[in-house]
Amino acid sequence: MRLVIARCSVDYAGRLTAHLPSAPRLILVKADGSVSIHADDRAYKPLNWMSPPCSLKEGDGDVWTVENKGGEKLIITLEEVLHDSSHELGVDPGLIKDGVEAHLQELLADRIETLGEGYSLIRREYPTAIGPVDILCRDADGQTVAVEIKRRGEIDGVEQLTRYLELLNRDPHLAPVKGIFAAQEIKPQARVLATDRGIGCVVLDYDGLRGIEDDKLRSGPWSRRRRA
Repeated sequence: MRLVIARCSVDYAGRLTAHLPSAPRLILVKADGSVSIHADDRAYKPLNWMSPPCSLKEGDGDVWTVENKGGEKLIITLEEVLHDSSHELGVDPGLIKDGVEAHLQELLADRIETLGEGYSLIRREYPTAIGPVDILCRDADGQTVAVEIKRRGEIDGVEQLTRYLELLNRDPHLAPVKGIFAAQEIKPQARVLATDRGIGCVVLDYDGLRGIEDDKLRSGPWSRRRRA
């Protein structure tokens, strides 16, 4: 991981345009290729970012250009570099889900048809090079569906599912793969981002799902869950 603290301005050019005027900021460049720009007052959320796969070019005049495969660009103009260091973090063991998330995954896999009539399970914890997908399944039309499950659905969960989808769609045996973001609560910003990326959202009722009997799946209240 590379950490750069610099006075800089940032311009994003893509489906939308955005500008961050000159100010001191932290720039994170991770081993997966992602680049994110952070202020000191917004917890973990970046001001702007580019998700992998993308490329970083450090041009003349201290201008960095980060571009993804869709042609979107993040242009960072460095005015003064206050700190620049690189650190090898190694392979991360990954997040260990808490009991609620793990149980939600188990329940939803056992009752996969709650996502839609005709859904069928491929497997839980489907392995990929960047970590396991919570649930991989197929819809009634036979299309592959990747499901990411969270207790609280926020933007980082949508980003995680986006990375899985980009990787899974490179596999001709699975593609095309669509995504479903499932959580007990989905933040409005996460829902907007998911919708923009063609990812469906499902709000999970943990207590309701635990209380459903197998012979009532199609007629019970859970089968009429809220979807987007």
